[in-house]
Amino acid sequence: MTDRLSDRLATAREEGFVGRRAETAAFRELLAAGRGAVVYVHGPGGIGKTTLLHHFAQLAGRAGRAVVQLEASGVRSYEEELAERIPDRPDLVLLIDGLDDARTARETVHRELLPRLPADALVALACRTAPPMSWRLDPAWQGLLRLLPLDALDEADSRELLTRRGVPPAVQEQGLAFTRGHPLALALVADVAALGGEAAGPEPSPQVVRALLASLLEVVPTPLHRTALEASSQVLSTTEPLLAALLDVPDARPYFDWLCGLSAVESGARGVHPHDLVRDALDAELRWRDPERRATLHHRASTYYQRLFTREDERGRQRAVLADFAYLHRDSPVVGPLLEPVARGAAGAARLDRLTVSPGPVTGGELVEACTVAAIHEGIEAARLVHEWSRRPEAETYTVRGPDGVAAGFYTLIELGGAPPPGAPDDPAVRAACRWLDAYGELRDDETALLVRFWMSRDEYQDVSPVQTLITLRLTHHYLTGRRPAVTLLPFADPEFWEPGCAYVDFARLPAADFTSGGRRFGMFVHDWRRVPGLAWLAMLTERERSEDPFAVAPPVPSGPLRVLDREAFAAAVRDALREFARPDGLRDSPLLETRLVAGRCAADAVDGTGARERVAALREAIRAAATALEESPPDRRAFRALHHTYLRPAGTQTRAAELLRLPMTTYRRHLAAGIGRLTELLWQEELEGGGPEAP
Repeated sequence: MTDRLSDRLATAREEGFVGRRAETAAFRELLAAGRGAVVYVHGPGGIGKTTLLHHFAQLAGRAGRAVVQLEASGVRSYEEELAERIPDRPDLVLLIDGLDDARTARETVHRELLPRLPADALVALACRTAPPMSWRLDPAWQGLLRLLPLDALDEADSRELLTRRGVPPAVQEQGLAFTRGHPLALALVADVAALGGEAAGPEPSPQVVRALLASLLEVVPTPLHRTALEASSQVLSTTEPLLAALLDVPDARPYFDWLCGLSAVESGARGVHPHDLVRDALDAELRWRDPERRATLHHRASTYYQRLFTREDERGRQRAVLADFAYLHRDSPVVGPLLEPVARGAAGAARLDRLTVSPGPVTGGELVEACTVAAIHEGIEAARLVHEWSRRPEAETYTVRGPDGVAAGFYTLIELGGAPPPGAPDDPAVRAACRWLDAYGELRDDETALLVRFWMSRDEYQDVSPVQTLITLRLTHHYLTGRRPAVTLLPFADPEFWEPGCAYVDFARLPAADFTSGGRRFGMFVHDWRRVPGLAWLAMLTERERSEDPFAVAPPVPSGPLRVLDREAFAAAVRDALREFARPDGLRDSPLLETRLVAGRCAADAVDGTGARERVAALREAIRAAATALEESPPDRRAFRALHHTYLRPAGTQTRAAELLRLPMTTYRRHLAAGIGRLTELLWQEELEGGGPEAP
């Protein structure tokens, strides 16, 4: 028996491995020779490159060699990541998969990694394309590079693969003619056969996977199973709760288990997902056959993701799901190119998952790394500002770290009022932002603006990259949860490039707050969360994703200018609302109806002039929720009871309420004043944070 799941998986892979005799013989010969060599495996997606590398690892392990397996997307440079992971041993066998998935990986392997390996090391690389001509023409590679192009399996091996997967002989003949030896297509034939279907007739090779999927869709057990497979192609990764939402069923366990059993569906840390070729074919088929169902699946997925932001116990899932939400926008001509690291599906998600953000504001060595990155891209003055802001309570700096633990980027956030903080660094970005906030920001005493002062990748600066994407997702999480800012100010070194994408997400260009730093002009963008709160913002993005013209979907606009009440006026409005609470139409004229408190609790279509009833209902719910919080807090329960019998379920008069509570009138009034004060405090905090249920 094997002790670990990885051992069981390795055993299962070996038991299912067929064919590739010439490639296996070549690798065995190199193992036996004990001389250094680089084996370059290449072929189209689904042809079996990863499977062959796993087989090579098993062969090397049985031969007693030291085996190291890597994913190319995690390779950056030899010194930073690989020195400690690759032993300096003559019996080393190094296998690197997916060499086409990282822009810099191939050159890093060629120029940095391979020359530093022991002379007798045996290396196997896997890529969809052949090695660059420069590799093949370089005299240093003569006699060292061994090319192993992978083609389809021959008939005997294809038949053996189908036999091992339980495909009946009668079905095998049809499948052999149809698949022409393509390993992924053969696996799909096995899925079709397991469901009692038959493969279609022969098709040209490029159509194999798509035609096989059409066959699979025809023989799925039920229409819901079909929708489950189609749904998995529309989202970045599928979990059981998400699948239940996509299928609109209370229990998706049978459909999720069925997906997990399909050869074309892969499992990962985030859930299950189809093989990239399968995903593309499923999406293309659904796009032309039933675009309305595709749109419905997108809408259900978006609604599911938005719902997570109304729950107080979903902080970790909220953060992770933003990549899934962004993936729904991959087809947008405006933001799709800016989401390239996410839009690449499972491969892109894996690259993001290998990056981490520091759990808190950085100090010490991490801060030095951030300053170094700032100096590289924006100069010594920027590095000095990063360091000086790190000493201020208004600012926080976070690093993005690669799998090697080294900073791959960073961002700095600063909370601002209408004037630069006393004693703060003399920062041109802060001066410009505060001038605009003082003139137009309408910040109340307890409100703050969030300035994203610095954000950059170590290697790509502010270009589209996995680091830039992760920073964007983390900033979005910051805007939507925790202490929400009244407005967010976001500068770009290349505002013209980013302006369409910013407009898509309702960040308006703000030339009045542009600034120059280190000789470079930065363009500022702004979003006011008081006027378009978080949930309404997500709903707007959902509608823009579904629209052929995303800019035709205007941001939700209140029926009149959103009221920005100061604390005294807000408290007076709460007292008036309590006095009118018990009357059916008592809240219809409340000033609170046009505040962030209510707007944040309404759907996007209820914030405009057609949603008066929804806004009244939202205000009632906000008051009830705050009262419930008082009831559940032991120190506030006496105050809650006074509120309850006076305003929420009024006894008729204050004298009668005091009698019900068995309190002297003076004590009752003291409890009531405390209840009004605590209720107002809770509602005011929600108003400052943008409305809606408080996020963790």
